[in-house]
Amino acid sequence: MPSPLCHALLRNLDLFRPLSDAQLDAALQGATPCRLEAGEVAYRQGADGAHFFVLLHGCLKVAQLTAEGEQVVVRYVNPGDMFGLACAMRQSCYPATVLAVQESVCLAWPASAWEGFTASHPQLGAIALQTMGQRLQDAHIRIQELSTDEVEQRVARAILRLVQQSGQPTQEGIGISFPITRQDVAEMTGTTLHTVSRLLSDWKQRGIVTSGRKRIVLRSPAALARLSENAQAAPDCAACLSCRDGPPAAEDQAAELAAH
Repeated sequence: MPSPLCHALLRNLDLFRPLSDAQLDAALQGATPCRLEAGEVAYRQGADGAHFFVLLHGCLKVAQLTAEGEQVVVRYVNPGDMFGLACAMRQSCYPATVLAVQESVCLAWPASAWEGFTASHPQLGAIALQTMGQRLQDAHIRIQELSTDEVEQRVARAILRLVQQSGQPTQEGIGISFPITRQDVAEMTGTTLHTVSRLLSDWKQRGIVTSGRKRIVLRSPAALARLSENAQAAPDCAACLSCRDGPPAAEDQAAELAAH
């Protein structure tokens, strides 16, 4: 049974706030607390989908290895998010790898408990369905961006989304609350480390962002929003096709990634 600390953390999350104490205790039956150190993997792509999870504290990165051997950062998991929902999608295996970007705490339930969990707690089941629907919509938006947008627009929109989801005020502006590298941004936007580095350096000179080691701070949201809508074509690095071309149409991929 999860500790009183887990109860306290759950009470601060929108997912569990509507539940009474008795409902919360019932929902936690069969749950196992898990602590992940930075860089530790919760589960790997292709592994048996044996559990579903809720993140209580920290931040996780969802990444998928493509058939060509390239890594794509699908999204980040924030406190209160459900993840590992392969069982809800009737999938036997996890379609992506999830690892901690900082020390994190989550709860895990056996996948075999999913049907009973949603039947006993319809509020949580409804939220899980909404979560998967939103992720499916987000996946379609990203596929469209990869197909139609310039690289500068994609990078600007990715940073804006991260700030909206996980932004924290700092003396310099609004910082992304977890460690994130330029390579992470490149893998989110279908471009290269060189291109992201060049864009961030240019934006830093223009006073739009401040960036450092595993750190991005947005100084001018309005300026970055303008770039996300009206970016000029950015020069490609050595004519790298990944700076321009998105992945092929991926309806099935978008659907399976909704499970995460």
